[in-house]
Amino acid sequence: MPLPSHRYLGDTGVKVSPLCMGTMTFGGPADRETSAAMFRRCREAGINVFDCANVYEDGRSEEILGDLVADCRDEVVLTTKAYFPMGDDPNARGASRYHLVRAVEDSLRRLDTDRIDVFFVHRFDEQTALPEVLRALDDLVRQGKVLYLGASNFAAWQVMKALGRQRAEGWTPFHVIQPMYNLTKRQAEVELLPLAQSEALGVLSYSPLGGGLLTGKYGTDQKPNEGRLVENPMYQTRYGADVHYEVAERFTTFAEEHRYDPAALALAWVAHRPAVTAPIIGARTLDQLEGSLGALDIDMTEDLRAEISALSPTPPPATDRVEERSEHTYGSR
Repeated sequence: MPLPSHRYLGDTGVKVSPLCMGTMTFGGPADRETSAAMFRRCREAGINVFDCANVYEDGRSEEILGDLVADCRDEVVLTTKAYFPMGDDPNARGASRYHLVRAVEDSLRRLDTDRIDVFFVHRFDEQTALPEVLRALDDLVRQGKVLYLGASNFAAWQVMKALGRQRAEGWTPFHVIQPMYNLTKRQAEVELLPLAQSEALGVLSYSPLGGGLLTGKYGTDQKPNEGRLVENPMYQTRYGADVHYEVAERFTTFAEEHRYDPAALALAWVAHRPAVTAPIIGARTLDQLEGSLGALDIDMTEDLRAEISALSPTPPPATDRVEERSEHTYGSR
């Protein structure tokens, strides 16, 4: 069936669109005019949640997004994040109280708003005591600067450890997680997505197109002349294994044979995963955005989803007892 118009973001009671617009390109590959055009098109398509981070284009993405939501601030859900370096100062990074308080205040200024609807810690900080991080986040909520808290790029055990401490201390808990999830990167299926369902967490997953890998432009012997997978060492490392390109090639062939736009189909596959609230889409141009918006109209049946899933390896369960998915399991109730 096609995607619903809105979904609840975990147990917050907040309704969000089934696609979230990521603004990482705003102020960079997408100039202000292009960013504005994409924002307007998203609003026309019913998208009401926009994801950002302080590190995107050194804060310019937040500034542009703040300008764009000025006339509809109370109709949209804004997210932003902090952890990664925002300058040369050794303390302009991480999840210490020292950095998070300053980061939130700076994001509020750039977004020109009085509150951040969902504030994510962009990465788990191994160097800062977890209670220090969580108490600082709770204070930001109590001060009204942040409404809901999120964890991006956390492992499932890190999320659960945080939730346990937050609940024990009466601190504001995480309500949303932001894992990577696409047809070539399915690790989230092992523990993060089941955790989200168990604990009623919202899931705004990122990289649904694998950095462009699932747009139909890539294969084992095929690469475009430009794009993140060609130009960005981080993405080259993330998706450098041959298996990713093999999956991309099989997927592109499948999409073409069934007359689907690859980008729209890859997004629809992610968006119809029961635990996923909304995948985060991104684009450099209005044409790229249109391709992604096509996911809203795809009738993703159980059979179609299963056929697509079969194009990539299913990750083993957390216990690695793969026999438990077969008739050879032992001890099931």
